[in-house]
Amino acid sequence: MASTITTTTNGATAANHAAAANVSGRDHVVIFPFMAKGHTLPLLHFATALTAHHKTLRVTVLTTPANRAFAAGRLPPSVSLVELPFPSLLPPLPAGVESTDALPCPSLYPTFLRTTALLREPFAEYLASLPSPPLAVVSDFFLGFTRAAAADAGVRRVVFHGMSCFSMAVCKALIVNNPPDAAAGGGDTPFRVPGMPEHVGITVDEVPDALVKFADAEDPVTRFLVDDVGFSDVLSWGVLVNSFAALDESYVAPLESFYQVPGSRAWLVGPLFLAAAGDTSELEEEEQEHDPDGCLAWLDDAQPGSVVYVSFGTQAHISDAQLDEITHGLVQSGHRFLWAVRSDTWTPPADVGPNNGRIVRGWVPQRRVLAHEAVGGFVSHCGWNSVMESLAAGKPMLAWPMIAEQHLNARHVANILGAGVRIDTKPGGMAAAGEVVGRAEVEEKVRELMDAGGEAGREMRARAAWARREAMSAVSEGGASRVALRELVDELQRTYGESVTSSLTKGKCS
Repeated sequence: MASTITTTTNGATAANHAAAANVSGRDHVVIFPFMAKGHTLPLLHFATALTAHHKTLRVTVLTTPANRAFAAGRLPPSVSLVELPFPSLLPPLPAGVESTDALPCPSLYPTFLRTTALLREPFAEYLASLPSPPLAVVSDFFLGFTRAAAADAGVRRVVFHGMSCFSMAVCKALIVNNPPDAAAGGGDTPFRVPGMPEHVGITVDEVPDALVKFADAEDPVTRFLVDDVGFSDVLSWGVLVNSFAALDESYVAPLESFYQVPGSRAWLVGPLFLAAAGDTSELEEEEQEHDPDGCLAWLDDAQPGSVVYVSFGTQAHISDAQLDEITHGLVQSGHRFLWAVRSDTWTPPADVGPNNGRIVRGWVPQRRVLAHEAVGGFVSHCGWNSVMESLAAGKPMLAWPMIAEQHLNARHVANILGAGVRIDTKPGGMAAAGEVVGRAEVEEKVRELMDAGGEAGREMRARAAWARREAMSAVSEGGASRVALRELVDELQRTYGESVTSSLTKGKCS
């Protein structure tokens, strides 16, 4: 079946592209994000960082028609966009649904995953259309087909997970070594994770739900991970990590041990949104996003450290009953709050007058909000992008994990780094049917988060401030992440043209 591939330029001039046509594949990097906002944004930042710090590189981001506007608005003119036609799998996936946040219901997620696997043909056609093989393909682990398709074209694949070294290493260790049974060991009893440093212990309740279901051969997401992702991840040339060495270096070796191509490395080049900035000392200039609801102006009228910012991301569904309890808890805490709510149908309870708070349903410029001096803490679902943004702003977190690896991120932030407190939930959290955290617990935890005068509050803020300094240092000239980005490009260029197939046959799974 023939595909229609559309190349766009995101504002680059004809002269730019005439020059680009003369650049060899050795200077061309292709980036292919998964169609979920939390997975796409870091790779858009990575594309921007590449062009900012490696001027001779030509960078192309692959997208689909419905996702083009989102990508184009977040990339510089120096990055090219190529549209691959999004496959049709009807029914039941509605036409035009090309990202996870557009799914009309969570039950369609497995169907969406299967549909994205059909992008292999247009992806292979795109690679075949290039005058010479690119330097590398950087693609999301969900797009497992890209590894074999790239290898067929003689191209190395660098895989991206959107997770920390800590969470990735724990997840891979738990796939190889089944976690204890909750009924036998108790959900609150920490256990050692094989291969991880001695200080790492997690509870059964923190094991990601997808890993709990991994033994279920009939689970559709498990089937996708086994059949469509399979060994494509660990057979990648390297792994790109949106983190920095000071935070994650203890877990690099455990993570790298799972990659089976000789010399595979984990490249820590984050925080990527800072790496993409021209001047990391000017965060507001780095993020020129609009503020339609006037959040920043509202914060300008608040005292320093007096506002708690609340956001639970875009993926997990939160019941109206839970939203009600959060509202009561926030109001009862006595602290001003700015809350980004995803639901368009929920109405705050009539008996609560949140005069000291503001609920926003539209776009919130989260990085600029977190950087504002009025914000004293962040109530978060602990998605890794939000963790990076909070730590880079030096703000402690109330970790309220829900799905995926967020329980592991919560342990990393609160229990190991010491930059936050936690609300304990079962795997699935607020996404799990029937589980509601009451207003009293919400009030108690918000007060704990915002208590800057107590010993625990001072320690949290000191650890968050340390993380901010280390994050800024990592992406500055000579910093660990800036050096890793340069070494990644240098190593790819030094070994350009080496046989992809021969390097794979030397791996442990040959």
